[in-house]
Amino acid sequence: MTSWLHEERLRAVEAVVRESGAARVLDLGCGDGDLFMRLVVRDGLEELVGVDLCRASLDRLRGRLAACNVRVPRTDLREASMTEPAADLAGFDCAVLVETIEHINPDELSKLERALFYRMRPQTIVITTPNSEFNPLLGVPKHRMRHPDHRFEWDRPQFRRWCARAAKSAGYVLDVRDIAGHHPDLGGASQMAVFKLIRSETRTDGPPD
Repeated sequence: MTSWLHEERLRAVEAVVRESGAARVLDLGCGDGDLFMRLVVRDGLEELVGVDLCRASLDRLRGRLAACNVRVPRTDLREASMTEPAADLAGFDCAVLVETIEHINPDELSKLERALFYRMRPQTIVITTPNSEFNPLLGVPKHRMRHPDHRFEWDRPQFRRWCARAAKSAGYVLDVRDIAGHHPDLGGASQMAVFKLIRSETRTDGPPD
């Protein structure tokens, strides 16, 4: 992925977080912290938590944080799975998953859905994932994915179907957009779903199997 596409993606996600008015934000699958670093120097946030399974990535992020002017009063980095969230991660204003879900085995997506939409249940959820239709413009052969660790890559109809079903089941309204470039036929390099909670009651049952 070229750097300008990554920059466009980060800008798009940061704009949604800002427009949501969120004060407490979860960065799920934060990695080395490209989004985390943009958020942690902003005024207006009260708490920012990054979650990732990779200890080395979190160590790199800690190093980046040590060299910057952190403006968020409460920050935390956790080596943990987003599919098995701690109880204190429930009820945040916003949760963001930037190019994360494609690293999860497809048969684990229902587990992620339960954890995200029912256990953590933030007011706003932002998910981005590669748009497989755009791959030819990036020189990716049809038989390959963009990254060797990707478990799947969805085209736009597949992503919209998953998002629409999850939103309807959990009580969210949904907006899906092309981001990181725009081709009239192939869309953007990535696709972004923004979920807004409309039913605020606690849900623990999860989606139907």
